[in-house]
Amino acid sequence: MNRKVIIAVIVLAVVVGVTAFLNRGDLAFKDESQEKAFLVITSKGNEVAKVDMDFIRDLGETDFEANLKKSGKDPVRHTYTGVPLKAVLEACDVDIEGKSMIVAKAVDGYTSALTLDEAMEEDNVYIVYKLDGEPLGKKEEGGSGPYQLVISKDPFSQRWCKFLMEIELQ
Repeated sequence: MNRKVIIAVIVLAVVVGVTAFLNRGDLAFKDESQEKAFLVITSKGNEVAKVDMDFIRDLGETDFEANLKKSGKDPVRHTYTGVPLKAVLEACDVDIEGKSMIVAKAVDGYTSALTLDEAMEEDNVYIVYKLDGEPLGKKEEGGSGPYQLVISKDPFSQRWCKFLMEIELQ
């Protein structure tokens, strides 16, 4: 019995080691995306655009209100500053033909999916970088940015995506 346990532990250690080795490039990418505040747009596994804070702000920032609902607490109304996701996709000339879904991916591995129709709806899905007039801040600083995907018409903020680093079209 002890021999089986030892073998199982060794196999698990090897699997963890190989996984860490394979993901090291991904970690570097995640760190860079946070440090340089860029956002990548992908389709079919290929990068189709890479935008930074200046690009996003140049699209014309919008202030809007949305409810932030945290577990076990009442919703709190906040003012967010950002740009519609639709505007970013259009400015990057992203081909949405044949796509039906968008997956928002965060630095911490969280993902959130929404339909393309929902994402293209006016005044609904935003890439934000300010909360109540203040920058979101990086994860390491206790913030929720540098970018966050906010769905303003989601009354429970269940599919919002903090630490946003990638928008994948499917």
